[in-house]
Amino acid sequence: MNYKIFGKKSGLRVSELALGTGNFGTRWGHGADAATSEKIFNRYVEAGGNFLDTADGYQGGESEKILSGLIKGKRQDLVLSSKFSTGGKTLLTTGNSRKNIKTSIENSLQRLNTDYLDIYWAHISDGQTPIEEVMRALDDLTHEGKILYAGFSNFPAWQIARAATLADLNNWTPLAGIQIEYNLIERSADRELLPMAEALGLGVAFWSPLAGGTLTGKYRAPVQESISRQKAWGGTLVKSESSTRETVIIDTLEAIAEENGVKTLDVALAWVRQKHAQTALSTVTILGPRTEQQLIDNLTSLKVNLTPGQLDRLNGVSLIALGFPHEIIAATQESIFGAGSSLMQTKQ
Repeated sequence: MNYKIFGKKSGLRVSELALGTGNFGTRWGHGADAATSEKIFNRYVEAGGNFLDTADGYQGGESEKILSGLIKGKRQDLVLSSKFSTGGKTLLTTGNSRKNIKTSIENSLQRLNTDYLDIYWAHISDGQTPIEEVMRALDDLTHEGKILYAGFSNFPAWQIARAATLADLNNWTPLAGIQIEYNLIERSADRELLPMAEALGLGVAFWSPLAGGTLTGKYRAPVQESISRQKAWGGTLVKSESSTRETVIIDTLEAIAEENGVKTLDVALAWVRQKHAQTALSTVTILGPRTEQQLIDNLTSLKVNLTPGQLDRLNGVSLIALGFPHEIIAATQESIFGAGSSLMQTKQ
């Protein structure tokens, strides 16, 4: 396991693979019981992992409760993060208001049996709360010693950029990083979110690197487990092979996996890990195993290093149209600087 500094707004040292614990618990009707969760946690820590990701809403709070016992005695060696926004069930216990942030942090700290969180994420934009209110509340929590760093998950780029700028201008606790969905099927972040993160020095944590399991290839020959997972999570979190593009992506993954003598999922995870290695971005990949064997399979991807040619093949079949204004900018640059200009090189 390699380690990196999470972005340029912190000195936090995190492992390149984070352990997502949305499957810790069974209150959703699917997931891992406490004993299985412990096996997953122990295997991850033994492999050198130190970055834990949970949320107040995961398994109705059960994920945080299970983690509380697992981190006991290891707290100072772990980067513990949780989220607010969706954990409540009433009008005033959801969203990103200062009131709900205050309620959520107290409940999470109690469930996790810890005095502080290393990173506290706003889980998703509620479309209502002013960004100033969110950042001031997170700044207050930092001064109170209840959180060390702040982050945004599932927000549009313009809101994140505004939050980061306001924090810098007002000397509030800086925005350390973002969480976004990113995989070979879902590459929308290439348009705005990733260029923004690179420009602002934000760390980036990628969730759903296997597109909900679709990039393992298992849904091509459905078994009961995959059918139930698709039904439970729906099309938003579990991508489907619904077009020629997805088919070509999975075909290419399987071909490269055969070339390397590894599993399809190893190639998919290796692509996420290597995609931005030559840029200024600091990225980590969040794994979300439900069984110990799934984690073992995921960790094997660390041994896979794709060749430049293999990366190019995967970049090519998964490439998305950047749309406006990127395409008109590219066309203008071509007319001014010529097709061979470095300014014209489309990010694969």
